[in-house]
Amino acid sequence: MKIFAISGLGADERVFDYLTLDHEIVPIRWIVPRKKETIIAYSERLIQEYKILDENEYAILGVSFGGLIAIEISKMVNPKWTILISSVETRSELSSIIKLLGKSKLLNLIPKEILKPPPFIAQFMFGTNQRILLKAILKDSDLTFTKWALKELTNWKNETKLPNLIKIGGSKDRLLPPRGNNTILIEHGAHFMIVDKAEEISNILNEKLKNEHISKK
Repeated sequence: MKIFAISGLGADERVFDYLTLDHEIVPIRWIVPRKKETIIAYSERLIQEYKILDENEYAILGVSFGGLIAIEISKMVNPKWTILISSVETRSELSSIIKLLGKSKLLNLIPKEILKPPPFIAQFMFGTNQRILLKAILKDSDLTFTKWALKELTNWKNETKLPNLIKIGGSKDRLLPPRGNNTILIEHGAHFMIVDKAEEISNILNEKLKNEHISKK
């Protein structure tokens, strides 16, 4: 089974190198958003770009902002599982600050150049000691994409809950704190736990996917 994996905002497919899953990971790379493109239209293009509908059995995995894309893709296709890591399932799980930022339209006025935080701030917000990796990922970030993604995050409308969902959150996540009683909690996991807690996350997913597979026979 293929797991189509979508990284977070300000990150890329390098974060999936740390996972050791029993299934094939297919990283989905960010494509350039079109002018005024919605997150739904963007997700539709990713489905076509990666020919997801051609697969018989697959999962969609999303980290952070990639989790929002994973939700939108899953609503349009039929994955066996949708997996969220350090992300949210619905708009109601977003913090009040994020929602307020969307309503204020402040992001429209902010130059994209100031959306790349200094390394020490990024390290604090992501909660990681992986300074070299985080700095390299942030250095390669496309600020035009970052601004688009932040606007889509703050204005996300989804309230649909998926039945085949595996959601993993970190107890120390400062950016998207875990919400909902369906979250598998990683103690001391921060927003970058896809790397820092990769072994623990891999074990949870391998066990969960194995048990789900057996139960659906």
